[in-house]
Amino acid sequence: MDLEFMAILIVTGILLGLSLAGSRKKTGLVLKMAGKRFIKIFPMVVLMVLLLAITFLFIPAEDLSAYLGSDNILEGTGLAALIGSISLMPGFIAFPLGGALRDSGIPYMVISALTSSLMMVGILTIPVERQYLGLKVTLVRNLVYFFVALLVALVTGLVYGELV
Repeated sequence: MDLEFMAILIVTGILLGLSLAGSRKKTGLVLKMAGKRFIKIFPMVVLMVLLLAITFLFIPAEDLSAYLGSDNILEGTGLAALIGSISLMPGFIAFPLGGALRDSGIPYMVISALTSSLMMVGILTIPVERQYLGLKVTLVRNLVYFFVALLVALVTGLVYGELV
């Protein structure tokens, strides 16, 4: 077990203890509610992890690196931003995917473009979003956040020294 994970467990334990000391009844209700929600999303998490594992099984790390920027980081960043804009994935899957991509040698800048666009841009959700915000606002919002995702990736690349 690594140090960060142990720290998270310790802090969580302390906070849980403080909550129990404050109100056993409320803490019990919240833990019960959290357990029910966990059980509800668990099959989706397992499915996403399996799909991710299968994807990495059939797409070698060398291919991922070639497509997502080991040769041309700007091309890879643009491609990652486009993929993220089109994809529909919850954050609790997107960020572990980013870690797996980093382990495969993908630059931080490319991962930043992918995860930022995944969280901020929603091409697949335009029909639903249009009903609530209107088409013009929906398109402007998606376009602005696409460029924000690219800006975040650019800053990430500068911070990590990937752009020289």
